[in-house]
Amino acid sequence: MPTATNKIKYGLSKCYYAIKGDEGYGTPVALPGAVSLSLAPQGELYKFYADNVAYFRVSVNNGYEGTLELAMIPEGFIKDVLGNTLDATDHVLVEEVQSAPVEFALGFQIEGDAKASRFWVYNCVATRPNMDGDTKEDSIEAQTESFTISSSPNSDGTVRARTTEQTPDETYDGWFSEVWEKPAPTPVTTG
Repeated sequence: MPTATNKIKYGLSKCYYAIKGDEGYGTPVALPGAVSLSLAPQGELYKFYADNVAYFRVSVNNGYEGTLELAMIPEGFIKDVLGNTLDATDHVLVEEVQSAPVEFALGFQIEGDAKASRFWVYNCVATRPNMDGDTKEDSIEAQTESFTISSSPNSDGTVRARTTEQTPDETYDGWFSEVWEKPAPTPVTTG
């Protein structure tokens, strides 16, 4: 039976983050309330001219940079990724100047007319979000929160991973239970 192929994409859902540690990425944590995501490729096209032509061309892949907009940024993300601390006595989130950015993987799903595509983007860091507020008028209009994300390649060169129509159900169904990483190459043995 042939696999259906997406003709269009729409909708963003199932956003997750997973903190990067010494042994890889931790367990993914949900980022509910995804409104929009826009990630632009980072890197340039390098051209070397010789013999009156573009003799050598290469595209440098430095990852992605863009914005994730959420209904509200969860407190867990503010602590885990942005480095805010929770005061033990008054339960107040505190942002301090020396808070170092924490690397994480960003997972998300983009709907398709046949099957949703699932993604992981690696080695992300996030900026602090803007603080915005508007007065309430005759009607209530939801306000969102957003922050900038910058990603870079893993040490193995992996920048992002995406499911396809041929991705096995086991991999697809477990996509957000752990960060998918490229398997290590099998060592060659000589005998």
